[in-house]
Amino acid sequence: MLSRTADHLYWMSRYLERAETTARLLEVGARNALLPDLSGGYRNDWEAVLRAKGGYELFKEKYDEANQRNIGTFLFFDAENPSSVLSCINAARENARVVRTALTSPVWDAINTSYQDLKQLQRTERSKLSLNDLSEWTMRVCHLVRGAISATQLRNDGYSFIGLGTSIERADNTARLIDVKYYVLLPSVSYVGSGLDQSQWALLLQSMTAQRAFNWTYTGEITASKIAHLLILNRQFPRSLLSCVQWTCDHLDDIAAAYQMPTRAQDVAHQLLDDLSRAEVEDIFDEGLHEFLARFMARNAGLANTIQDVYLHGMPA
Repeated sequence: MLSRTADHLYWMSRYLERAETTARLLEVGARNALLPDLSGGYRNDWEAVLRAKGGYELFKEKYDEANQRNIGTFLFFDAENPSSVLSCINAARENARVVRTALTSPVWDAINTSYQDLKQLQRTERSKLSLNDLSEWTMRVCHLVRGAISATQLRNDGYSFIGLGTSIERADNTARLIDVKYYVLLPSVSYVGSGLDQSQWALLLQSMTAQRAFNWTYTGEITASKIAHLLILNRQFPRSLLSCVQWTCDHLDDIAAAYQMPTRAQDVAHQLLDDLSRAEVEDIFDEGLHEFLARFMARNAGLANTIQDVYLHGMPA
């Protein structure tokens, strides 16, 4: 496969996953905005969402106030925001269009239909569109595309590069979703274990569609430790950091086997997997959840750069 084709497939899936996470962050912000302000001292929830997406400075340049309508516009419809749902769906569709012959008809149809539906949403009066509706639409179309990929794409190197894009992006996004709840939204360490803390953890489970998975896996009350284990270390949960890194390793191993060419990308990925597999929730909280997540995101980004250098800037045809 040409590196150019691999690159487009990889980024197509990254942009799709990024669009879904933007929608999930919108849901986190909207739900947390409904919680009572017990102290009057913690940061604006919407500002926290912006900081999690790395778009705070761009937002401040364009909008006067960090209210729900402005942030909804910025994160969903703003073409100048590279992480908005609009930008991500457009970028995913453009990457798919360039390598149309590497995709099955159901996959292309799902992506192209989503793109056309989004154009219709742009023409709809904003007062008729709630953040919940926009978030649900985004997650639905992303699930539709991934379902088409799973059901119809040949399990070849192209499929592996699509999978790599998803697992790399999802790992980063899961870490950001956890971080925005625990580090940015909570007023201070004195609130750890409080009713506000527990409410935000429960909302985080809802935003990641993880409530039932949690109830199936853990008994007793909802605690930060149990939720952190599910989202970070539980290999059975498809959005956990450990699951994402495991899939990254699996796809890299498949690519290496197909080309009979082991690379340093495998070494970096498997080292990250080994370190994460040995981690314990107690050690994570001892280090500091924010510090652990920041370190993980840096290593995951480094792995993404290695994949880019090894495969997407000169993969053999």
